[in-house]
Amino acid sequence: MSAYHALTEQEAIEIAGGIEGFFPAGAQLNCREIGDGNLNLVFHITDPASGKSLIMKQALPYAKVVGESWPLSLDRARIESESLILQNKLAPGLVPVVYRYDAELALTVMEDLSDHLIMRQGLIKGIRYPKFAEDISTFMANTLFFTSDLGMNQQDKKQRVKEFINPDLCKITEDLIFDDPYTVSSNNNIEPAIEDAAAALREDKALHLEVALLREKFLTSAQALLHGDLHTGSVFATPESTKVIDPEFAYYGPIGFDIGAVIANLLLNYAGQGHWIKDEKELADFRGYLLETIRDTWTKFDRKFRALWNEHGVDRMANETPGYQDLYMSRLLQDAIGYAGCKVVRRIVGLAHVADIDTIPDPAARERAQRLALEIGTSLIHLNRRAVSIEQAIDVVLTAEAKH
Repeated sequence: MSAYHALTEQEAIEIAGGIEGFFPAGAQLNCREIGDGNLNLVFHITDPASGKSLIMKQALPYAKVVGESWPLSLDRARIESESLILQNKLAPGLVPVVYRYDAELALTVMEDLSDHLIMRQGLIKGIRYPKFAEDISTFMANTLFFTSDLGMNQQDKKQRVKEFINPDLCKITEDLIFDDPYTVSSNNNIEPAIEDAAAALREDKALHLEVALLREKFLTSAQALLHGDLHTGSVFATPESTKVIDPEFAYYGPIGFDIGAVIANLLLNYAGQGHWIKDEKELADFRGYLLETIRDTWTKFDRKFRALWNEHGVDRMANETPGYQDLYMSRLLQDAIGYAGCKVVRRIVGLAHVADIDTIPDPAARERAQRLALEIGTSLIHLNRRAVSIEQAIDVVLTAEAKH
């Protein structure tokens, strides 16, 4: 295969057929390009005769959602591949297996998860995922602890920070989450019906202070190797299984950012369910399930992260100083709540929205969901440095819902 170029479906078939020992010799492979994201081509390769299949993901040198005017480094494909391999070592079975990485083509070949459903789609349909909180808390506790100064040799960690420098994709986060929503930006996507709410975001100076502090931490705090984009569109799930995908935004940053991303996307679904579930009792029940999932995700993460620290902690000062662990975990909770708020706000007024709300066909129902989400998001941002319990975040949600 020649130097980098966007693959055709036929070229993808040829590469897949050359993976030794995967498909039977002479298999007649089928290929579909199924990418619906903003940054990549995704090929689904199948052999109808054997039933075997795989996924091939090729990074594009620009943001597909904007076009070639927004160039991006192809090194993110290496970062994604190496992240998946590391995550599978630290949290076995919770990410797809990587079969091959081709640096020249910025191509990762990995396990097909077609028997799973993108979690965002499932939640919109009202599907419950009873294992999700257990699985995602394990994934985050293991991957974040063992890539932090608490859980690995600190000099080795510094080397790893260098390997996962990811400036292009960090720039997307820095702008789209921590800047654009609070100013007039061509990147924003604001429906006219909520322009007043968007204007209020631009005028709320106390909110800007909290966002600026959270942004500073995102820019400077290399606590652990983050997934970096851990939303419900980056999770394949069934009621029995959870698989985290798409860590191309991975970099060393503040641990609370990953936790906050999970919380935020459950809350965006919470806001959207006012349309998707018509029966009031069913709606209240499903929203209760979402809040319980948020509560469980944090409490299980907190318990598992502390247990790993107590058993595997490598830093004497961190291990033996009374009160340090409690303070560390309380700051992670505060960060998670603040970043959750930022992620919610950005998905309502920023460049890329979520289907939970954007696909609501009724304009009035969509506006109600957007306004509820914005109230939740801004309230969480205002709360973050004062938070001492996940229950305070849940109270914010219930208070906002009562107003809407």
